[in-house]
Amino acid sequence: MLTLTCPCCGVTAEETEFSPGGEAHLSRFGPGSSDSDYESYMFNRKNPRGVHFERWRHAYGCGKWFLAARCTLTLEVFGTYRAQTTEPPTEILAKIKARRPEWEGLK
Repeated sequence: MLTLTCPCCGVTAEETEFSPGGEAHLSRFGPGSSDSDYESYMFNRKNPRGVHFERWRHAYGCGKWFLAARCTLTLEVFGTYRAQTTEPPTEILAKIKARRPEWEGLK
């Protein structure tokens, strides 16, 4: 069971209080994009073994969206941060690198 902390209201709870929203930090393509760019955005998602960045919504709390960094193998949560953040905070990246030295970062 995952335990997440909502960075918006500060509540720490089990994952059942939250709703997953898929992969974080995606490049969205607007009007005029090619069919392959749109197809890639709509259907191609990473499904890594290891560190992954995801969107979550505090469904039974404040209702706000936020982002989380976690390991898909161990369910370890490295940290959560506000959805308006365009890149993971340096302290979360440092925590990941400290626990997973072989991790190569966002690709």
